[in-house]
Amino acid sequence: MLDQSLPETFTLANAVLGRVRWLLDEAVLAVVRSCCIAGELDSQRLDEYQPASYEIAFASAELLAAETSCAPQANATELDARLSLAFAAEAIGSVLSRLDTLYVDLGIPPTDLHAQMQSIDLVRLRHVAARSDALVDLGECVAQADDIARIAKPEDVAMAQDAFRRFAEEVVAPLAERIHREDETIPNEILDGMRAMGAFGLSIPAAYGGSASSTGDDTQMMVAVTEVLAQASLAAAGSLITRPEILSRALLSGGTDEQKRAWLPPIASGETLCAIAITEPDFGSDVAALTLKGTRVEGGWRLDGAKTWCTFAGMANLLMVVTRTDPDKRSGHRGLSIMLVEKPSFDAHAFEYVQPEGGRLDGRAIPTIGYRGMHSFDLHFENYFVPDTHVLGGEAGLGRGFYYTMAGMTGGRMQTAARATGVMRAALDAAIRYAADRKVFGAPLSEFPLTRLKIARMAARYAACRKLTYAIAARLERGGSQMEASLVKLIACRSAESVTREALQIHGGMGYAEESAVSRYFVDARVLSIFEGAEETLALKVIARALYDDAFARLTSKREAQHAG
Repeated sequence: MLDQSLPETFTLANAVLGRVRWLLDEAVLAVVRSCCIAGELDSQRLDEYQPASYEIAFASAELLAAETSCAPQANATELDARLSLAFAAEAIGSVLSRLDTLYVDLGIPPTDLHAQMQSIDLVRLRHVAARSDALVDLGECVAQADDIARIAKPEDVAMAQDAFRRFAEEVVAPLAERIHREDETIPNEILDGMRAMGAFGLSIPAAYGGSASSTGDDTQMMVAVTEVLAQASLAAAGSLITRPEILSRALLSGGTDEQKRAWLPPIASGETLCAIAITEPDFGSDVAALTLKGTRVEGGWRLDGAKTWCTFAGMANLLMVVTRTDPDKRSGHRGLSIMLVEKPSFDAHAFEYVQPEGGRLDGRAIPTIGYRGMHSFDLHFENYFVPDTHVLGGEAGLGRGFYYTMAGMTGGRMQTAARATGVMRAALDAAIRYAADRKVFGAPLSEFPLTRLKIARMAARYAACRKLTYAIAARLERGGSQMEASLVKLIACRSAESVTREALQIHGGMGYAEESAVSRYFVDARVLSIFEGAEETLALKVIARALYDDAFARLTSKREAQHAG
């Protein structure tokens, strides 16, 4: 139990978090000062600091999760409050450890850092919230609780989540193991049910047949629905609505009126199934370097080249293909456009389609250790014809493909964070059930202190990631920073790996058997840090760069103010 009141402990935690935030800001400023050349941030110089940038990004994600976890929340239960404090204590220790290495690498005097690492406030916080006997007690409370990590949601979001939770439990969950173990394609029972519930139109405004607001920025709704679908099965349901969201956001951002009227209604109804073709064999997350070539011909374009990791490309009858329409590679991301490519739907692990005009598209599903059901494909385009009407944005959209793609990726990253929380919850629940049923050395596994401690830490991490995901979703609806979507994806996806790993470990040998659902959670979770932006790309090119740009702007403003004074 706690040795002091919850309000006192949260006050203490927030005070420590504030000092750790200042220490992290000092590391960011140190990199900026080292990489400022001729009054500008030098990108090549920043690349020399990749190890530091990677650590800074993860420290920022952990710290934001801890800060959000310790923010006031209406009607929070005592159990959820204790989980928040347990995570904050763990995250502070992790961030300080990262900073200890960073300060050495960056040549920052460690006096303030070491003072904080040895501060009486930090000792008190750890004693109250993170000592072993406190975590053991917390784990027992988690195992006995009806629910944890409660989030206050708008009424329509809560109602939709409840409806999709019932669908996930009644339709998706009974099929999940068979789909995974037999490497099946998602069956019609799931697709038809999703269509009937309007799942594919959640990010499409009502004017185009969906159920979203006029802007389509209903991020909390997407997060809530994705979470419960992923809890039942990441591959068979949790990822189904990501592709239509990315494409519909791109259409809403840059599509012509005719394109919106033509494509958004059938996407919303689920009549048109979508896939997103961005990644190429040699470039991965480096979107600006993509090379699949579009050559202008009479009435349209011919596509030649390869794409890879195109999820759901077999079943999809509409592909969003990022294409290089400017042959000059020096144009980088400014030479990219989006082609809306139609094809027949194929319920198979490989397909071949030859157009009447002679163009050809071949696809082959990539064998994977997890994330089975949707299947990710290698695609090869040969002289494949796309009419001018299918260039996103028309003539004005040429060269704008990178920006339209990024308009959709923020939502995709938030959905990936929600998928991570869904998988974490499934793994945590499985671990609690198994620990209660499994007897070792004459007693249920759940009665052993180490088991309870593990459950407490798993639950604290899950709860913190869930709270952060919903907080950033609400912030994005109010026009918040898109970089924060990358932060929440970074920590939620890495956390899903650790939580599912511990859940499998609690299962022992049975966890390694395919017949245990926890083995599926484990291999499915591993993909989360890779797709929708690999964690290295997010850490270096999105998160760290945004932090450096912000710090550089503050430094410049301060210097200008001093000069003016």
